[in-house]
Amino acid sequence: MNISGKKGTIKVPVDKITLTHEGIKGDAHAGMWHRQISLLGKESLDKMGPTIRRDLTYGEFAENITTEGFLLYQMKPFDRLVSGNIILEVTQIGKKCHGKNCAIFKETGDCVMPKEGIFCRVIDGGELRAGDLLEYNPKVMRMHIITLSDRASLGIYEDKSGPLLKELSEVFFSGIGRQVVIENSVIPDNEEQLKALLQGSIDNNDDIIFTTGGTGIGPRDITPDVIKPLLDKEIPGIMEMIRVKYGMQFPNALVSRSIAGIAGKTLIYALPGNPKAVKEYTDEIFKTVEHSFRMLYNIDEH
Repeated sequence: MNISGKKGTIKVPVDKITLTHEGIKGDAHAGMWHRQISLLGKESLDKMGPTIRRDLTYGEFAENITTEGFLLYQMKPFDRLVSGNIILEVTQIGKKCHGKNCAIFKETGDCVMPKEGIFCRVIDGGELRAGDLLEYNPKVMRMHIITLSDRASLGIYEDKSGPLLKELSEVFFSGIGRQVVIENSVIPDNEEQLKALLQGSIDNNDDIIFTTGGTGIGPRDITPDVIKPLLDKEIPGIMEMIRVKYGMQFPNALVSRSIAGIAGKTLIYALPGNPKAVKEYTDEIFKTVEHSFRMLYNIDEH
C-alpha cells in the first residue's frame, strides 16, 4: 500500500489504506473520476531491476497498490479485484508516459507504469492492509439473442440468423480477450412476448441484446416499435451508416427500420433476419461496443 499527498511525487509505503467512494483517503489522486487507484505488479518491478541496477521500493512508480501473483496488464476494463467486502473495478490499462517529468524515466530512459500499470475505481470501500489477498474476477459479458420469426418458432424452418449471430459474437469477444455467455430465444412476431423478453434481460442487467427479424415494413414487422419505448437513449448513427453503406449498392437495404440504443446499461440492437445482413451489421456494430461500454460506465478516455 502506497500513498502520497501531492501529485507527481513518489508514493510512500504504509501498512493500510482506507478506501472510499472517491479512492484512497489521504491520497492526492483520490476524486470523482475513473483513475482513483493505480496498481502495478511486483512482476513488472522485477523487470526494471536490471535496468536501474538498484533495489526498487514500492511506490516509486507512483502506484497505490503493489500486487504479486497475476499479470495486471492482461486484465480488461470492468474486471474486478475483490478483498472481503472491498470491490475495485478496473477502468484503464496503462497510461500516457510523463517522460522527462517522471523521476524513473529521467534515471533510466524507461518506465514500466505506462505499459503495465492499471487503474481502478472503488465500487465498495473499506480498509485494505499490506499482505491482504485480492481475488481477480474477470467481467463476463451477458448477451441475449432474440430471433423473431413466426415460421422458425413453429419449427417450419431452422433459425439461421440467431446461431450465426452467436458464432460471430463468440469470435469477436474471444478476439478481444473477453468472456461471454449467450442466451438464445426464438419467438413468433408477437409484441407481448418480445416485450417480456426484452424487459427481463434489461432487469437482469444483461450487457447486450440483439434481436433479428421484424425490422421491415410488413404488417408483422413489429421489432423496432416494441424496442423504441424501452430505450433511454437511441444511438441512430450506427444504423444510419449501415443503411447508407449497403443501401448504395443494394437499395432494398434502405427499407430496414433497424434501430440501436440503450436501456439502463444494456446495449440493444435490432437487426434484420437475413443472415447476410446479420454479418454486415455486426461487422460495424462490434467496432463500437468497447467504446460504448466505456461511455455507459462513465470512463472518460480523453
